[in-house]
Amino acid sequence: MNKTALRSRYKKLRQSLSKSEVETMSLAIANQLLSLPIWDKTYFHVFLPIAENNEVNTEFILHLLAGKDKEIVISKSDFETTTMRHFLLTDNTIIKKNQHHIPEPVSGLNVPIAMIQVVFVPLLAFDEKGHRVGYGKGFYDKFLSECGPETIKIGLSFFEGEPIIADVFETDVPLDYGVTPIKVYAF
Repeated sequence: MNKTALRSRYKKLRQSLSKSEVETMSLAIANQLLSLPIWDKTYFHVFLPIAENNEVNTEFILHLLAGKDKEIVISKSDFETTTMRHFLLTDNTIIKKNQHHIPEPVSGLNVPIAMIQVVFVPLLAFDEKGHRVGYGKGFYDKFLSECGPETIKIGLSFFEGEPIIADVFETDVPLDYGVTPIKVYAF
C-alpha cells in the first residue's frame, strides 16, 4: 500500500478506538519499551499526543522516564518552516495546545538536537523495514535527518507493522524500532 492509502486507513482505525482502548494500549506500549536497550541513555525526546486524534498517550512513558531520572525533551512546531524547536521538560514548563491541538511548551530551556539520544516517534503506520507514515507534513523527517546516526528512533503504534510501504522516499528516515502493544520490531 502507498502512504496516502495507509494514512487514510490508519486514521480511521485509530479513530475507531475507544478512550479506554487508547489508554490500555498506550500502557502496554510503555511496558514494551522496558525491554529495549535504551535505558543507559540520558536525553529522551517524547511527543505529546494529540488526544483528538487518538494518538498514543505518552503520559505512561513520561512517568517511566521521570522514574528513571532521565532528561525529557519535548518540541514546539513551526508550521511556516515545518521545523521543531526542542525544550527540556521541567516542573515549571507550561504546556498549551497550538491551533492544531498539539500540546507544546510555551518556552523553556532549549536542547540542541545533538544532545538527544532517543526519539519516540509518532506515526500512523510503519512497515517491517522500519519506514513510517506520519501526517505528511515532514516535521519528523526533518528532525530525524538532523539527529546523529547513533540516535535511537522508536516508532509507537497501536497497530502491527505493514509488510511494506510502497512509496518510500530518499528523505524518509527509517526507525530503529517499532513498538506496539504486543510486539517490538527491531530494524
